[in-house]
Parts: sequence; structure tokens; C-alpha cells
Amino acid sequence: MKLALITHVPHIIRENRYYAYGPYVKEMNLWFQYVDTVLLVAPVQNGAISAIDLPYQHSEIEFREVPAFSLLSAREILKTITHLPRIIRSTYLAMRDADHIHLRCPGNMGLVACLVQILFPKKNKTAKYAGNWDPKSKQPWSYRLQKWILSNTTLTRNMKVLVYGEWENASSNIVPFFTATYRDSDKKEVLLRTPDTTINILFVGTLSKGKRPLYAVQLTEALLQSGYDVRLDLFGEGAERENLENYIRENGLQQQIVLHGNREAEIVENAYRKSHFLILPSQSEGWPKVVAEAMFWGCVPVATKVSCVPSMLDNGKRGILLSLSIAADKASVERCIVNHSDYREKARQGMEWSRQFTLDYFENEIGKMLKNQ
Repeated sequence: MKLALITHVPHIIRENRYYAYGPYVKEMNLWFQYVDTVLLVAPVQNGAISAIDLPYQHSEIEFREVPAFSLLSAREILKTITHLPRIIRSTYLAMRDADHIHLRCPGNMGLVACLVQILFPKKNKTAKYAGNWDPKSKQPWSYRLQKWILSNTTLTRNMKVLVYGEWENASSNIVPFFTATYRDSDKKEVLLRTPDTTINILFVGTLSKGKRPLYAVQLTEALLQSGYDVRLDLFGEGAERENLENYIRENGLQQQIVLHGNREAEIVENAYRKSHFLILPSQSEGWPKVVAEAMFWGCVPVATKVSCVPSMLDNGKRGILLSLSIAADKASVERCIVNHSDYREKARQGMEWSRQFTLDYFENEIGKMLKNQ
């Protein structure tokens, strides 16, 4: 089987191997084991391979490079118009040559792919919409357009669209899905912790405005000001790093809050295993993988009510839902700190729920998706 993969994820090429963002690559490697050849349409970037980048595990990858593009300024739009014929042609040819078409959305390449796939109504297709599928959420027009095309069964035929969460009035081709990090063999016994000494808090994700890492810092600061022995460890890199460093330094928080940057999965896993809380104050999410990862190791998530998060946390039974009011959220965390039995029950339920969604289960579901079409 030939699989055409169209994605906006930038790739680094080293010694005929293709590296990209690790969690995405791990998932795609599961798809690749069911196919003979991969026709990969994606942009390339220069630079060093970071700690969170991984290579694809497949020997037959035909890489069809396209320019990265955006629609964020007049200059970028002009560049996009220049590059668009090449991008459309590469996407069309990959789809034409493939037995199965797989789109990664939302994104600029996802938008092009959504439009081009209309020309192949008889081809077997899947699309992974890795963003927030909530129809009530505020999103860029390009994201809304992609969602509209994908869910329109007149334009989009013979496709299963994998989305996070279950949504009312979804079209017949929408399939609730999930993602995973750990295998069944990783289900090691975890001693449930109690927040009675130093309270370890974790932030894992891109240091961007959308992820709101500063809110995690400020919530930790509020707990410190209330007399709690708290430590916050932030894992990830991004444009907000300098602002965070300045805020931490100006408020004398260097001993309690540490920026670790991007670190290997084993180091992050160890942080989950010893932490009491994970804070994720994101503006938007698809399936917040870090929330499921934290729960897997008995770490209680504290997250915003976006996308499928309320469902993941069972509306607060498996974690804490943020209101984005420092005073109110501090009070919610305090109640959980003080009530040890409530904390442990949240941790237990979260771990029990998260351990349903392993890579073994995920791999089996992907196999069904490719074989049954």
C-alpha cells in the first residue's frame, strides 16, 4: 500500500533520514507499519535536531518537499501565491499515486490538502484533525474552513475524520479518536503521592502565549505567597521564554521555578512520576497529550475547559478545571492540597482512565482504519 501523507510539520533531513516533532513522528510511525511506501509532502527546515525531534521508522519514504507558507501578512500572501502552483501540484501528484490519502489538519498544508482531496472521491482517505473540534470555539478562518470541508460529506467522500472528543450533530464521517504515549508494558505500579511536603508542579509544552506558561508561573507564585512549599518545573521552549525568565528574576522566584527547556521523553516522564500537579492553562487544545501523560503517572492535571478537557477530567473528578482567575484557581488547588483523600482519589481515577489509551490500543485502531476501507 502507498500512503500519501500531507502535513505542515517542518522536517530536518540528516543522512537520508527525516526528523520532525517527536510526538507527531511517534504517531506516524504507527501508521507507517501498515504501508509499503510513504509519499511525504511537507516543508523542510534548516537547523539542529532538537531533543524532542525523532526520525521516521520506515525504509521507503519518497519525500516531496514543498515551501513553508503562511497568510499572516501581505508579503507572506504574495510569497504564497508564487509558491501555490508547486504546492498544489506536489499534493495532487502524491494523492494521485497513493492507495490511501492521510491529511494532517489543521494547518496551511492541511487547507491545501482539504481542497485537493475533493478531486479524489473514490480514494480511501483519513484526516487527523489534531486541533480543537468544538464548533463553539473561536478559531482562525482557515481552521473553520478546513472543519467545514472535512465534515461536508458531499465534498469530502470516502474519508474518516479523526477528531478529539464527541460532539453533537457531527456528520457521519466524524470519528471520535485519541492519541497515546505509553504502551501496555509501561503500566508499572505507581505509589499515589500526597501533597504534604514540597508540592511539585509541572508545566509541559511550548512556551507560547497560547499555552499561557506565565499563568502557571503566577499561580505558583500565589501559592507561594500563601505559605505553601511549592516548586514549578517548566519543560519546553518557545517565544515566551525571555518574558518568563524576566518575570521569574524580577519577582525573586529563581529558587522555586525552573525552566528546563526541551528535554528527552525519559526526563519528562520522571518529572510526571514525582510531581503532584500538572498545570496546562492553554487557550486551545485538541487532545492535550500532556494531560493524559500526567494522569498515567498519578499526577493530577489542572487545566482549562477547552476542547475535550472537561470530558477527560470528568468535569473535575479526575483533576481541576481552571477558571483563569488566580484567586479562584488558587483556592481550587488549595482545597485539593488540604484534602489528601480528594487528591488521591483524583489521582487514582485519572490514572485508571488514562491507562485505557495505550499505544497498543491506538496501533490496533489505526490498523482497523487502514484495513477496513
